[in-house]
Amino acid sequence: MTRVVFLLAPGVLLLDLAGPAQVFATAAGAGADYRLDYVAETARVASGHGLILEAATAWPTLEPEDLLVVPGWRAPLQPGSGGFADPTLHRIRAHHEGGGTVVSVCSGAFALGRAGLLEGRRCTTHHDIQHELQRRNPGARVIHDVLYVDDDRVLSSAGIASGIDLALFVLAQRHGPAFAAGVAREMVVYARRNGDAAQLSALLRHRSHVDELVHRVQDLIDRAFDQPLPLAELAEGVHASPRTVTRAFVAATGLTPLRYQQLLRRERAEYLMAQGLTADAAAREVGFEDARMLRRLRAAAPAPVA
Repeated sequence: MTRVVFLLAPGVLLLDLAGPAQVFATAAGAGADYRLDYVAETARVASGHGLILEAATAWPTLEPEDLLVVPGWRAPLQPGSGGFADPTLHRIRAHHEGGGTVVSVCSGAFALGRAGLLEGRRCTTHHDIQHELQRRNPGARVIHDVLYVDDDRVLSSAGIASGIDLALFVLAQRHGPAFAAGVAREMVVYARRNGDAAQLSALLRHRSHVDELVHRVQDLIDRAFDQPLPLAELAEGVHASPRTVTRAFVAATGLTPLRYQQLLRRERAEYLMAQGLTADAAAREVGFEDARMLRRLRAAAPAPVA
């Protein structure tokens, strides 16, 4: 079981909390073993919208695979706003030092900064408070105009709906992009991605349409992207002609089915190389005969944001 623990500050913003919570609750309903917990420094927390929330004041025991999520709060630049006491900040830092993952939504990044987790790391927050986050954390690298950033198990997002994007990204990392795309579809959300290539997911990015025929074709490709998938076989699998499949697929995604499959292969290969595989081994793992095609696809990919 993986715990997802939400740490609630006074004035917590409901969508910053509810968006990621819904993602992980939907994932649990789809078979992932998640348990959601809510903790705070007081048993009753007034949200930024006036709704009173109840939370536990005793923290559960956290394991390295667990997630600690800090949603944002209202008026984060006001003195004392959203402040956590030193013992709470110590818990945030201790979870990361113990191998765990810490996530912030919007102004929750300020808590990560006070816990000492932003020093030397890339991070982001809502565009209105990015400069203040940099001022308070001069050793951090605050990235502007992105939805979220992942740097060594410290994940931060811009806020509001981007917390959903970040939660889907976590699911894609842990369970694969097909599982995350299924959760996105169940929630009927547009799974946006930003300009940082390290955060792109071809599957999620090209699932933000409502063409059911194309979704069925993508389901076939997602399940066997490392296998040869002739267009005629895909068309037969969805009971349509190859011409209809190609026309619908390009209209919905901007890609041919083959190009979509190649993007999935490239992204999976890049993940495997990040885990230590050579380019040749990763290429074979995703279905290429050797690394030549993989190198061409990587060379054509957008450069990451510095």
